[in-house]
Amino acid sequence: MTSRVATDETTPMLQMRGIDKRFPGVIANDNVDFDVRAGEVHALLGENGAGKSTLMKILFGMYQPDRGEVLLHGKPLRLRSPHDAIEAGVGMIHQHFMLVPTLTVTENVALGLGRNPFAGVDLPGVARRITELSKTYHLGIDPEAKCWQLAVGERQRVEILKVLYREARLLVLDEPTAVLTPGEVDDLLRTLRRIADDGCGLIFISHKLRESIDFADRITVMRDGAVTGEVLPAETSFDQLAQLMVGRPVKLIPDKEPSVPGPAVLTVSDLTVAGDRRHVAVDAVTFEVRAGEVVGIAGVSGNGQRELADAIAGLRPVVSGAVRINGVETTNKSPRDSRAAGLAYVPEERMREGAIGDFSVWENLILLNHVGSPNASRGFLHMRAIREQAQKLVSSYVVRTPSLDTPVRSLSGGNIQKMIMAREMSAAAAVLVVSQPTRGVDIGAAEYIHARLVDARAAGVGILLISGELEEVLGMSDRIGVMFEGRLVAMLERKDCTAERLGLLMAGESDDTDRRAG
Repeated sequence: MTSRVATDETTPMLQMRGIDKRFPGVIANDNVDFDVRAGEVHALLGENGAGKSTLMKILFGMYQPDRGEVLLHGKPLRLRSPHDAIEAGVGMIHQHFMLVPTLTVTENVALGLGRNPFAGVDLPGVARRITELSKTYHLGIDPEAKCWQLAVGERQRVEILKVLYREARLLVLDEPTAVLTPGEVDDLLRTLRRIADDGCGLIFISHKLRESIDFADRITVMRDGAVTGEVLPAETSFDQLAQLMVGRPVKLIPDKEPSVPGPAVLTVSDLTVAGDRRHVAVDAVTFEVRAGEVVGIAGVSGNGQRELADAIAGLRPVVSGAVRINGVETTNKSPRDSRAAGLAYVPEERMREGAIGDFSVWENLILLNHVGSPNASRGFLHMRAIREQAQKLVSSYVVRTPSLDTPVRSLSGGNIQKMIMAREMSAAAAVLVVSQPTRGVDIGAAEYIHARLVDARAAGVGILLISGELEEVLGMSDRIGVMFEGRLVAMLERKDCTAERLGLLMAGESDDTDRRAG
């Protein structure tokens, strides 16, 4: 792929020169230069804490730089607040959607247009403009739909509509694909390319190297607050970008010994589970996970993987069939019963199901063990023991947090995921069900999470790994099952798998060779 934008003749739409920003004990930005041209997608890569968010908060008027200047179309720009940035034509699309679920798309777009909600706002006019923008950029959004009714990818498009409605010409997208399915990612990237082709400048903040190489026109990498390199996608590689990001060679899939599986620790028999819309989400699925092996479940999101994991964990009722954990039948038992039988569970939606954002780090770490010894007795918490254990987990799993008292919502996605992994993997479970373990985390955190999963496998834990990332499933699994439309259409030994074969199975193509469930 070659850059679609001239790199030496086009005057940049945005220039950030010599940006410094310091906080107590932290150099967040260190003499950073960054620019964007009209019609360009400029990817900004870096691990969590690299300084990307601070730089963008300066651009959006949320922080003031200690040194340096920001120029828009060649003119110095003084941004004292996000309002100033919006007035200047800068739009920010946040990783965590800023939508009110109970309001319509039109109402969400109109929020903030008046001094009071909707005061003096022509809502029918807003709806008409949304329809026009939706048609122009092929967004396919109904202005009258309630936001809670929308899929994740559709909510992402509403966020885009909000900034387009305000006529933003410079768009900042913070991890826009972190929570999207592969199909939704493709749709989003096509939309973003149309927006760039219309003359807008796009800043694409990500940690997904392959996505950035395939989509961006230029790539800038940051580490420890400084720029470590600027490259063209056609002139770089996955390994080079990883080195620029982390400062060392990265091995996403750790070396592991051949599996020597023990007895079955998780048995799923003829399991049928209904989805939220009363349809059959899991259709007569049968398989087992043995001690000391990783069984991967591949499939396009929405083919029953989430419902399968929830049913195993006791979070969703089973219509028929059975679940046994460590020999104990837990079908339609409570999550507490499932855990007592030996289950640990890392859910797909970490902030909705895996953590409580307003609780501190230490509170989240004891969510599953706050009743008995050593953390409590007679209704009282033993704070010294709790904090000692929490600190051990934070240190062991390299969770970067200012303190144990920091609210979890303040942590980066990768650190929240490592905190959840620390809690679940410290439970001495026989079975670990982990869903989308590296979705939305940076490359260093993904490397670390994979290493800990390999350690758990070596310790005899049976692991059910559900992931939409084929490279992750292929690299981590000993056996691989594929789900399509709620059915387990194949269970293969890893040696019999290729990405191409799994891709066909994920698309519903028949495959009779080496198919063996269980």
